[in-house]
Amino acid sequence: MHPSTYYHASATEPFPCAPQLTEPIAADVCVVGGGYTGLSTALHLARHGASVALLEQSRLGDGASGRNGGQVHNGFRHDPHWFESRLGADTARQIWSLGIEARQHLDWLIAAYNIDAQYRPGLLHLCHKRRYVGEAHAYVEDIMSRYPNTGLRFVDEAEARSLVSSQDYYGGYLDQHSGHLHALNLALGLARAARQHGTQLYEMSAATRIARKSTGWEVHTEKGSVTAARVVLAGNGYLRNLQPVVETRVMPINNFVLTTEPLGRETAESLIRNRLAVSDSRFVVYYFRITPDDRLLFGGGETYSYQFPNDIAGMVRRHMLHVFPQLHATRIEHAWGGTLAITTSRLPFVREVEPNLFNASGFSGMGVVLAPFAGKALADAINGDGRAFELLSRLPVGRFPGGKYLRSPVLVAAMSWYALRDHL
Repeated sequence: MHPSTYYHASATEPFPCAPQLTEPIAADVCVVGGGYTGLSTALHLARHGASVALLEQSRLGDGASGRNGGQVHNGFRHDPHWFESRLGADTARQIWSLGIEARQHLDWLIAAYNIDAQYRPGLLHLCHKRRYVGEAHAYVEDIMSRYPNTGLRFVDEAEARSLVSSQDYYGGYLDQHSGHLHALNLALGLARAARQHGTQLYEMSAATRIARKSTGWEVHTEKGSVTAARVVLAGNGYLRNLQPVVETRVMPINNFVLTTEPLGRETAESLIRNRLAVSDSRFVVYYFRITPDDRLLFGGGETYSYQFPNDIAGMVRRHMLHVFPQLHATRIEHAWGGTLAITTSRLPFVREVEPNLFNASGFSGMGVVLAPFAGKALADAINGDGRAFELLSRLPVGRFPGGKYLRSPVLVAAMSWYALRDHL
């Protein structure tokens, strides 16, 4: 049974009906996780002839891949200067190019498999403090001088407020190569494509243990097992108690989203012009957009345990009204949460953590573009082309302080400080 989210209510891609794994099977590769990363890995492996078994603990696309804000970001979390200072100018250029390749890969997936992703271009990054506007202007000038085809344009305060009907913002920039889409349709379309190429998909089949065998690995579920030469861990924030190396570097957090009742075309267009997606400069980011049926989809608020708040709608509504107080009488029709994963550097943790045991997770809010591409990079590496995987493996991802049991309190303290800073 899928949860009641806006995406599930409006999905147009067919929901796959995949069985539970109830017996021992064998495959070339076992993929753990049925979101963007796992489905893309399986698709790209299977289309090149590998036998692939994919295990999903719930329903395909039921994690962050089917619950996120649907924002399509170009590139990585950091600017070229950040990468240059840590990895050198040459590697920084390669990583920037890899981000562009990842964005092109998403377009290719949607077109090649005719996925009803409902993509719309345009992502507006707005500053919620006046003092951030100069930094945004300098960032746009720097990026466009280095990479003139990036498609960024500075937006001053007057234009920002003409595009978004809120007094909360003071300027920013428009990324014309980014945008937004229907998050669950993308996941379901990837599942359809993976199955089309022969992937064995299993739902309600959580991986409970991974054991090394003389011929590779054995992944156990409650009622079955998969013996495979290689295993790909693609559980992101839902991966627990399977691989300590991953858990010390990848931390689950929860984020929350709502959609309003339909606002009507005129009201929707007056709220956000040109159907742009919007994200802002808060550390705990607000992100929002207008859906094809004229609702406001708004994301805001985080928690750091495995429990969701009792009143998600009320929690997110408070954030929404901070930006759009004019919606105080508007009814909320859907509200939900999802578990994503972050890393200390906000860059994905993509590694071969043990021989023939691969991981890709910790996309830190950038997973719509980076997760499917990481899946392709893993598949390519398994097939002998390690170019993209090797570059992704260079991304610096440190351990969370405090070990397994103290990392969450340490994270809560740090995130609480940054959340407080958003209000100063």
